[in-house]
Amino acid sequence: MKILLVTYVDPWVRSVSTVHKWAAAGRALGHDVVVYGDPNPELPSLKFTTDLRGVDAALFVIQVVSDFPEMPRLARLLDGTPRERRMVVDLWGHYNDTIRPEHDFNHLEKLDGHLGWEWEEAIAAVSDAILQPTLAPLRANVGSFLFHGYDPESVARPYATAREAAAAWREAAPAEKPYGVIYVGNNWQRWEQMRGFLEQYGPVRDEVGKLCLVGWDWGQRPEWAIKQGIAGIDTDPALLAELGVEVRPCVRFDEVTGLIGKARFAPVFHRPLFRHLGFATIRTFETFYGDALPILMLPRDFVSAVYGPAALTLVPEDDVAAHLKDALRRPEVYWEAVLQTRSHLARHHSYARRFQELAALLEKRVRGAK
Repeated sequence: MKILLVTYVDPWVRSVSTVHKWAAAGRALGHDVVVYGDPNPELPSLKFTTDLRGVDAALFVIQVVSDFPEMPRLARLLDGTPRERRMVVDLWGHYNDTIRPEHDFNHLEKLDGHLGWEWEEAIAAVSDAILQPTLAPLRANVGSFLFHGYDPESVARPYATAREAAAAWREAAPAEKPYGVIYVGNNWQRWEQMRGFLEQYGPVRDEVGKLCLVGWDWGQRPEWAIKQGIAGIDTDPALLAELGVEVRPCVRFDEVTGLIGKARFAPVFHRPLFRHLGFATIRTFETFYGDALPILMLPRDFVSAVYGPAALTLVPEDDVAAHLKDALRRPEVYWEAVLQTRSHLARHHSYARRFQELAALLEKRVRGAK
């Protein structure tokens, strides 16, 4: 298949890592995966094109307004690809009624200047095949397609046994793992969860080790959020200083896995909107590439459904401190859960599986159009 991914790619933000996995998996499987647009010298391994000949599927991967091409390219794209071969992957839940869990929201009127109905009309104009990265979309006319996936070849250290993993983890030198906990991700609607984690981490900080936050806006509330009155992008510099938290700027997508391996633990947070919608994200899967024990700060039903039952061991419930202390005492138990979860992800959420799912969706649409 020739698959056209229509989205804006940037080495520092959003779904660029997943786009690279689609491209690499496509090559391995004999598909031609290309990104619509002009070549980006910062992303040399991606193939770009504006040639619409022979496109089997045009996948509009939408998070922000800039993911839609500007005119006249959008018009050429819609004219040049049959509607039955166009699908929209709505990664941020725009094709829903307005939702405001906690301070989070799916329609960013103050930021992008578009109301909810504008998002819905724009998405529906592209295609009536609208997909979201959840196992249970809220709307009956929206399909399930997780889009993000798991690549076993990207695991930094693919241990054969939990005993081997636990020994390497326990015996790692300070220079190899200078942090007890690391979180790689920007401070967008995650502070309340992070605050709760930090408050429970505090009492065991000396045992676990230093915590590092990598991403934008952890050190202080950004001026643009203050001016526009956008909540949820908060922080507490005094708390960070009290706990000795290190704050580092955002990194490129291809540095994430290596950074995760600099710590013993790596929490996974989903912003309130995504928890409400049951959405999977890049970090849902990518965290399991790193050489650290994931801490799944996620609902148990989501963990069981996506990661499999073994991953429930990695959910700390309401006592993060006890979870961390137990993992330090019995790391083999937790690494066994990681290895079993990796196997589950490889079976159920590989990119080869995503291509199969896409092919089935496309076949159904093309057959229905005849």
